[in-house]
Amino acid sequence: MEYLGECSAAAFALRELLRDLGIATDRPFAGRAKKIYGTAMDASQLDIERLIGTMIDGPVSLSRPEEEYRVVCSGDRCYVGKVIRRIDRGDFAFRNPMRRPFFHPGVMMPVTARALVNLSLVERGDLLFDPFCGTGGVLLEARLVGARVLGSDAEEAMIAGSTTNLPGADLFLADATAMPVRDNAIDAVVTDLPYGQSVRIRAATMERLYARSLAEIRRVLKEGRRAVVVTHQEIPAIAEEYFEITGIFRQRVHKSLTRRIMVLQ
Repeated sequence: MEYLGECSAAAFALRELLRDLGIATDRPFAGRAKKIYGTAMDASQLDIERLIGTMIDGPVSLSRPEEEYRVVCSGDRCYVGKVIRRIDRGDFAFRNPMRRPFFHPGVMMPVTARALVNLSLVERGDLLFDPFCGTGGVLLEARLVGARVLGSDAEEAMIAGSTTNLPGADLFLADATAMPVRDNAIDAVVTDLPYGQSVRIRAATMERLYARSLAEIRRVLKEGRRAVVVTHQEIPAIAEEYFEITGIFRQRVHKSLTRRIMVLQ
């Protein structure tokens, strides 16, 4: 979206913002609203959309709009924007992990993997590394946005399988606590850390694995660049030994699994 403005997450504040923006159009338009879980906005989605239609000067068309204005309410803020570009979400469904030549239970869905790649700020031509690449889902999304990809895993079966999912990719067998990658060679790291003791590791505990892996990620990552790390445990204390934490997010997968997503720099 094109950013137009923001205000506190309250109906009266949104009304004032829309009035001050003075949006006018002679093209049929629709207003859409999205309330992110936990927002302080108490007005309903329908009420917000009605407010957009009332405060914008122009012909409303919900069935065939030529323009679309959106309000996104998150936390204690509301953001107003105009849609300028769309993506085909059907592509994500087409890339469902079960459609790939190699599949393993518990893999991350493509839309989540793409979000993590985006959070890494990787750019076209940059080198993105996943030291726990598994079936290669993160690397697949990174390659689709134009990044060069590098992946490793401690499981031979995962490397063999992900090679079938990512023909031509640079993948290798390695212990993430002692990676054969030179210092400051990587532009971005995105990885989903192991969740259980069933994985093959060369560390005495999962905490030791996390600490040594983060130390290695810090070593290979270029100064000022980002690592996006997913885990099922709260490990900010470990991460702070090696990185500045710029964001922590949580994604509930099911009753017994909530992903912790840390953006590190």
